[in-house]
Amino acid sequence: MQGSLVAFPETARVIPRTLETQLKHNPYYTAEDAFVKLIEVEDLDRNLQAHSSTVDLFENALTSALEEAYQTLSSEAAHRFVQRVLYRINRLNLFWYDDLRHYTNERSLYLHQVRDRIETAWQTWELSKLNVDQYQSLDAKQALLDRFAADLDPSLSIDADYMRKQMTFEGYRYLLAITSFDGLIEASRLSRILGGAANEVQATLTKVLLEEYGNGRLSRKHSTFFAQMLTELGLSTQPEAYFELVPWEVLASINHNFLLTECKRHFLRYNGGLAYFEVAGPSAYRTYLAAAKRLQLSDGAMGYWDLHIKEDERHGRWMIESVTLPLVKMYPDQAWQILLGYDQEKLMGDRASAAAVKIIRQGEQTAHLPVISAP
Repeated sequence: MQGSLVAFPETARVIPRTLETQLKHNPYYTAEDAFVKLIEVEDLDRNLQAHSSTVDLFENALTSALEEAYQTLSSEAAHRFVQRVLYRINRLNLFWYDDLRHYTNERSLYLHQVRDRIETAWQTWELSKLNVDQYQSLDAKQALLDRFAADLDPSLSIDADYMRKQMTFEGYRYLLAITSFDGLIEASRLSRILGGAANEVQATLTKVLLEEYGNGRLSRKHSTFFAQMLTELGLSTQPEAYFELVPWEVLASINHNFLLTECKRHFLRYNGGLAYFEVAGPSAYRTYLAAAKRLQLSDGAMGYWDLHIKEDERHGRWMIESVTLPLVKMYPDQAWQILLGYDQEKLMGDRASAAAVKIIRQGEQTAHLPVISAP
């Protein structure tokens, strides 16, 4: 990794040089670089003392960032640093078909301690935005049905209207670059909750996963359609190539899902969040599709959205009828957690979307993304 903050191993530098320069002025740049070096130290837990100066640099920055993000300033730079560090740890739970040495510390106690320290402060902050106690008094089944009805076809937001009517070709390229961060590995986190006893809920979740993965055919896997869009627009198809563009709000949503799938205690919360994602997804994809059609792009440059609109409408029904409502019956005293997960996913998703649109608007005005020639 050579201490590079611009991309993960074996990815190209594909962000504008002006943005790269800005990143180096981030007050946490040096501390993140230190963490990048630590995460690849051979047998980190046994060699912490040998790298004490690097550890101290990182630890001091993390202490400051946690305070600035969640207690005092709500600093943008602090949020970004914290979520990027957490993501770098979480991604070790997935396999990237890269150099096996990159996983040398996937079970490091030190990295787990860093992760837990971040998640404790961050999750307390996130949950403070919702009245958690209130959920326990709701009729979970009716509350879910009301939410499903409202989110199937919501009114257009200001940002959605902008993307449909005003977003430029370069803005669309920024949209794909940012969403590729998740789109190229989609459903990977869902796979982490499927093990265990068999029942109808598990079977339905497996069906969702199989459709996302093209039923085992790479040519039909959803990420293949996403890669085709990137190629059509002259963008890199390498996973995480646009890491530097991804706002902390998007990383927070991804890290949140890592946490919920890692801890089976949060199984109900995760499925509530997944239900929102599948129910509300088609409305967002229709906006992206409308923008692509207005820009008169090729079918390949928009095919992923069309596919997702059709399949996620079906997935949304499955999540309602065969996952969340059965879980309400199975866990009547804990069903409020499904509602909490649903609302939290919506809150964090809206926040992430607004942050992404802000970057898209800035990108349209300041710097075009480099064009990558198709191999």
